[in-house]
Amino acid sequence: MAAEPIDPRTFRSVLGQFCTGITVITTIHDGVPVGFACQSFAALSLDPPLVLFCPTKVSRSWQAIEASGHFCVNVLHENQKDVSARFGSKEPDKFAEFEWYQSKLGSPVIEGTLAHIDCSVHSVHDGGDHYVVFGAVHSLSDVPHRKPRPLLFYRGQYTGIEPEKNTPAQWRDDLEAFLTATTDDTWL
Repeated sequence: MAAEPIDPRTFRSVLGQFCTGITVITTIHDGVPVGFACQSFAALSLDPPLVLFCPTKVSRSWQAIEASGHFCVNVLHENQKDVSARFGSKEPDKFAEFEWYQSKLGSPVIEGTLAHIDCSVHSVHDGGDHYVVFGAVHSLSDVPHRKPRPLLFYRGQYTGIEPEKNTPAQWRDDLEAFLTATTDDTWL
C-alpha cells in the first residue's frame, strides 16, 4: 500500500507538538570555531555512551564537524535565547558575542550552558535530507544542582518548563538490569 503524500506544513505543525531541548553543536576546523543550533539531539546508548544529532546534508557546520572528527554538545538554558538565535543564524562569526573555551577534545564549550558533552564522530547514517550522526561520548561536564531550567522549543516558539517538585522521574540504579530489560517503558 503506497503512502499518501505528506504536506510539509502539516508535518512541521504536527511534529511541533513535540517539545525539544535546544543545543549548540560546535567544533574547531582549520583553527576556526564553528557551530549551529540543533533541536534534533538525543541520548542513544548508555553502554557504550553514545548520543546522536541530525544536521542537514547541506550544513557547512556539519562539513566542518565531519572534517574535524569531533564535536561538543552545549545544552542551553532558558536565558540563552540569544545564543540559540545567533547559532541558528547565518552570521559568519557566531562566536563573536560569547565567551567560550576548548573542551578536552578541542571543541568550543560555550560559557554558562547547562551542560556540555564532548564527543568524537562514531558513525554517520542517511536520514533523508539530514544525516543521523552518532557521537561517542568522551567526557561530560558536571551538573551543579542550582542551574536555570533548559531552553525548550514548542510549537515554533521558545518555552520553558517547571519540573514537578513532588514527583521525581524514576531512575534505574541497576544498569545491567536496565540494559537487559525487554520492556519499552523503562526511563533513564
